[in-house]
Amino acid sequence: MPNITFLLPHWIYWCGLIAVPLFFLLVSRRVEARGAARGLSLPLAYFFWAVSGFMGIHRLYAKSWWAAAFIALFVGVILCNYGAKQTRNEHSIVKNEAFNAQYDLKKAKDEGEDDDVVAALENDLQVKEKAEQLLQTRLANWHKAAGAVALVILILMIIDAFMLPRIISRARGNNASTAPPPDESISKSGAGEGMFERAIGKVNAMTGEFAAYWTVVAVFVFYYEVIARYIFNSPTIWAHESMFLMFGMQYLLAGGFCLREKAHVRVDVVYMHLSPRAKAVADVLTSVFFFIFAAALLVTGWIFFRDSYAINQVSHTEWEIAHWPIKFALPLGGLLLLTQGLAALVADIRVLRAKAKE
Repeated sequence: MPNITFLLPHWIYWCGLIAVPLFFLLVSRRVEARGAARGLSLPLAYFFWAVSGFMGIHRLYAKSWWAAAFIALFVGVILCNYGAKQTRNEHSIVKNEAFNAQYDLKKAKDEGEDDDVVAALENDLQVKEKAEQLLQTRLANWHKAAGAVALVILILMIIDAFMLPRIISRARGNNASTAPPPDESISKSGAGEGMFERAIGKVNAMTGEFAAYWTVVAVFVFYYEVIARYIFNSPTIWAHESMFLMFGMQYLLAGGFCLREKAHVRVDVVYMHLSPRAKAVADVLTSVFFFIFAAALLVTGWIFFRDSYAINQVSHTEWEIAHWPIKFALPLGGLLLLTQGLAALVADIRVLRAKAKE
């Protein structure tokens, strides 16, 4: 199989971090607008066919036993490539030995060695050259076998490209079980809130959902890295760094959303037993420490971003991606976290005032 030398351009990386979440956000909104239609999705099946059809993932999605054929063929390609790799190593060793034998023969002739010595060296050279030819033939056979299996996979994928609508339709018919009811555990934080809290909560909800879809990007980037590294023997220089930086931005931008959903780790052994008013009092008192942290993150994050932008800082790796957009997530995440904390403080004060009126 050929090597892959693709190097992810920086502009594709940044566009992907924006376009992929926007695409999934639009798709999810359309699904919600249509009443969250149940059942298998034909567009999603084509998506699986396009990115991993050679392994039969689209057939697995449709719960088709034909997926086993795709998986077996894909394993066949891997085995053929492994055999080719082993044969290539053996061929390299034998070729080097033949080169040394040829050198020894030439040296013996130049130095006028006995005919018996020359004959023995000639015989040794012939054996090694014959072994080299046999290994060369075996290597070509491994490549032909891998190509033949890959061709079968390609033919099956082309057939499935036309058959997918029928396959999905049949799978929908076989899936007679009723889909589970929609999850009602999603926080309805908008109920009983003021305009300020709702606005801030909505912004953080959208930002958190946007950043969450970056996980989908990570799945496909690491998927590409595994395939490139172990199938094509072409590890990338950008996959790990790009995802490392992306996850850093993700946890910063999702901080406000986690605070909105009360998803941060907290010690609530005592807190969980308090009354709503006592909880509000505890939240107001301890919010001082929160605002110190959030303000420090906002201010220092802005300084880091400003300095990075001023010198056009790039990473020290061969990929050399710009660091200032990543460092912009520091003040932006701090701002989102700070505003969500203010919204929570306003909500706690509202609870205290309501209890005082009672």
